[in-house]
Amino acid sequence: MLKITDEILRIVSDFTGSFKGAYNIRENGECAGRQSTENIKITSKTDGPGLVVHVKPNTRDENVYIPACVTHSDVDDLVYNDFYIGENADVVIIAGCGVHTDGEGDARHNGIHRFFLERGSHVVYKEKHIGYGDGGAKRIDPVTEVFLKEDSVLEMDTIQLGGVSSTIRKTSGTVGDRARLVVRERIMTDGNETARTDFDVVLEGEDSGADLISRSVAKGDSYQEFNSCIRGHNRCTGHSECDAILADNGTVNASPSLEASHVDAALIHEAAIGKIAGEQLLKLQSLGLTAEEAEKKIIAGFLK
Repeated sequence: MLKITDEILRIVSDFTGSFKGAYNIRENGECAGRQSTENIKITSKTDGPGLVVHVKPNTRDENVYIPACVTHSDVDDLVYNDFYIGENADVVIIAGCGVHTDGEGDARHNGIHRFFLERGSHVVYKEKHIGYGDGGAKRIDPVTEVFLKEDSVLEMDTIQLGGVSSTIRKTSGTVGDRARLVVRERIMTDGNETARTDFDVVLEGEDSGADLISRSVAKGDSYQEFNSCIRGHNRCTGHSECDAILADNGTVNASPSLEASHVDAALIHEAAIGKIAGEQLLKLQSLGLTAEEAEKKIIAGFLK
C-alpha cells in the first residue's frame, strides 16, 4: 500500500493503521487489502470490477470498511459494489473515497453501490469524499441504488468538503412497508468546482418514509445543482430539504419535486438559499475573530 493511500485512508475512513472488522481497500482500481469476518463475507464480483458483501442475519455491532483511493493522475476507476444485508442485521458501512492528482492528467472514481436490505435490518452508511493534489481535474461520481424491504432502515451520511473538481451524486431507491430511507449530505465547493445531486425515491410500501436533507456551501465561482423527487405510491411520509449558503460568486440551483398517487401520501419539500447573515458575522467579530475567521466558523457549524 502506497504512503499516499495511507494518508487518504486516514482522511476519508478514520484509518489508524489498521481496520477492526471486515474491510476491502481499493487502490487505483486494484485490491490493496481485504478481510472478511465470521458474519460478513467480502468477495470479488465475477462479472466486472467490484465487490459483493454479504452480511448474515442478526449480525450486530460490526463495521464494514470499503474505502477507495486514486493516488495519481490518468486513472479512471469504475467499481460496482453490491451489499446484501440479512434479516435483523445492524451494521455500519464506511465507504470513503479520495482522489489525488500529481500531474496534468485528470483522475476519476465512479462507485456504483446497490443496497439490498432484508426485513428488519438497519444500516448506517458513511461516505466521505475528498480531492487534493496539484494536478488535473479530480472527479468523483457516486451512484447509489437502494432496495428496502419491510421494517428496514438505511441511514446515509455523505460528506464532500473540498478539492473535488466535479461530481454528480445520484441516489435512487424503492422503500417497502414501514421501511425508511434517511439521507444527510453536506457539500462545499470552491473555485470553479461543480456539484450536482439527484435524488429519486419511490415510497412503494404502506407507512414507508423518506427524509432527504442536503446542506451546502458554494464559494468562489462554483456551481451546485440540487434535484430531488419523492414519489408516494402508498400511505407514506416524505420530506426533502435543500439548505444552501452562497459566498463570493457561487451559484446554487435547487429543484425539489413531489409526486403523490395515493390519497394518504404526505409529502413536503423545502428549499432555502442565501448568504451568511450579517449579524452572525458581527457577533463573532465582536468576540475577537477576523471576518475570515468568523465566516469559516459559521460555515463549519452549518455543515457539521
